[in-house]
Amino acid sequence: MEPKIKYSEQELVGLLKEQNNDAFNYLYDHYSGALYTIINQIVPDKDTASDVLQEVFVNIWRKMNTYDETKGRLFTWMLNIGRNAAIDKVRSKGYRDNQRTQPIAEGENTGMAMSSNPAVNDVGLKKVLTTLNEEYRKLIDLSYFQGFTHEEISKMLGIPLGTVKTRIRTAISQLRTMIR
Repeated sequence: MEPKIKYSEQELVGLLKEQNNDAFNYLYDHYSGALYTIINQIVPDKDTASDVLQEVFVNIWRKMNTYDETKGRLFTWMLNIGRNAAIDKVRSKGYRDNQRTQPIAEGENTGMAMSSNPAVNDVGLKKVLTTLNEEYRKLIDLSYFQGFTHEEISKMLGIPLGTVKTRIRTAISQLRTMIR
């Protein structure tokens, strides 16, 4: 059995930019679970979420040279790629058409499936969210957990776009102070 290799983030990024296969395997082994959890929150179908995860890692491999260490951590960069890919999938016409033709399982309540069965990694964040004002909590849930854009939230709730953006920004600021 080979000894397990561990990379610092800087070493990992350097090797990934050189297209090193071992570093990419390490990246997949150590980050795919976390990325899958985020993707699966937005794309509830496990098979589709797995497909999106694979697309995300292909994009990471292809776009690695665009990663800038000065703008944020590697995981944050990958998380944004994953979240955006998941949102793009859910918004795609093919996905929406496919969802319309899927039968609803007996006893399944649409809209409640995600909130009644949270992922293990969400529990701490959801607990912190309960301390937020209800209007902020709802906006964070719609934006970050359900994947709606600010414009969609504005139309859905009948709130001006600027107000939505300000409230989300305020909520994120409050969350930052709570988790520090």
